[in-house]
Formats: sequence, structure tokens, C-alpha cells
Amino acid sequence: MTTSTGEPRLHRFDAIAFVENFPLKDLASMFPGARVAPHELAFAIPSGGDLFAYPFGAIVFHDVPRPEREAQLAKLREVHPRLTTETSREDFVVREATGARLGVEEGTLTVDRLTPARASVVALIVAQSVAMEYYERILDHLAIRTHALAERLRERGDVSFRTRPLHRFIGEAIGIRTEVLSVLHLLDKPDATWDDPGMDRIYDDLRAEFDLGDRYDALGQKLRGVQEALELVLGVARDRRFLFLEVAIGLLILVELVLALVA
Repeated sequence: MTTSTGEPRLHRFDAIAFVENFPLKDLASMFPGARVAPHELAFAIPSGGDLFAYPFGAIVFHDVPRPEREAQLAKLREVHPRLTTETSREDFVVREATGARLGVEEGTLTVDRLTPARASVVALIVAQSVAMEYYERILDHLAIRTHALAERLRERGDVSFRTRPLHRFIGEAIGIRTEVLSVLHLLDKPDATWDDPGMDRIYDDLRAEFDLGDRYDALGQKLRGVQEALELVLGVARDRRFLFLEVAIGLLILVELVLALVA
């Protein structure tokens, strides 16, 4: 819609990502009357605006003033007292003008009308972007730690004989990999886009604006790189332990032979 004076209306979407994932069924008890789908919770805030929550730990507010956003987050922390502080924030503006041509220009999406379904698509893309920002950071940190292991292997030709820290690190990396993959599959196009050609165009334009496709591929490459490096380091660590085991067995055999000769 436009304003009463016929001027375009600006809609603001504020996204927040948390470390923890959100069981949507648990959140539904906080927001009576919310619409809960398999991968999204949508709630119309009585004072105005909408709240969208996603299982991968992202919350998006649509046209919600800052005081009300903070009030809703405080309510969320009452239900989840161990909820960490947010890891990243992102905002996006949609310009709504009657008869306008759909498209993104200078970081702003322009639409002829912003229906609830279209607002849901915008919220989803912004939520995916802010979640990917978080996972990009933790994968960068994971890659740095993996590089340190590989660098020692390059310089010394071996790895630490203490494999327990390595095993813990590999377990942590596997956990992160599983979580990232579980989030990335949610980047598929929502079914609602098939019912509205304009919404399909919005979805494609926003994915391009937030560069989700390339970021998705980059995350996948980092995951594969970390996995391959850890497999190499673990293989070297195992070979080294097997070598020490073989040496120990050889020494024991030698001791037995010596004892037999002495006896």
C-alpha cells in the first residue's frame, strides 16, 4: 500500500541470528495465534508489525519499532533463559508503491504491493542471510584452526602424538558440519513462490542481492576443505601411532629373545 498522501511506503525488516536453534513448537506457546509451518513461525504483533522465527536460530521483525523488538526479545529470553546474545544483525528496506516495477536497486527492493506472503519471502531471505553470516564466521574460525594443524604437518612432517585433543577438535568440526548442512537445505525456494509470479521474482532478486548462491557454494567448499584436511591429519596421526605400536611390539619381542638367551 501507499500512504494516505499517495507517497510510497517503506517497510523495514530487522533480522537477528542466535547461536541456539529454535524449536518452533516451543515458541508457539509464546505467541498465541501464531501461524506455525515446518520451517517458519509467523506472528502478528498486536501493537503492529510482524515477527518471523526460524528453526535455525533467526528472528525477523517486520515494521516493528525498536522498543517493541526489545520487548519481544525479552519475552523470548524468559522462555529460553540460557539464550546467548545475538551473533549478528542485518536489516533490509522494502519500498512499496502502487504500480511500481518489481526490482532491487541500490540495496532496496521495490514492489507494487507487499502482501503477507511476500513479506514472508522477504523475511526468509533476510533470515537466511543473517544466519549464513554467522556460519561463515564459525567456518572461517574452524578453517584457521585446521590450517594450523596442516601447517605443522607441512613444517615438521608429523602431528602431535597426543590425539585426544585432535579427536575432540574433529568431533567439534563434525558437529559444526552437521549443523551447517542442516541449515543450508532450508535455502530451497519456498512453495509459496509458485503461486505468485511476482513473489518468485522477489525471491530470485533478493537471493541475488544477498549473494546467497555464491555464499552457499563458498560454505560448501570450506566444509569440504576442512573435512579433507582433517582426514589427512587424522590419517597421519593414526599412522604415527601404528608405527610406535609396531616399534613397541618389536622391542617386546627383542626383550623376550634376550631373556630367553640369558636364561
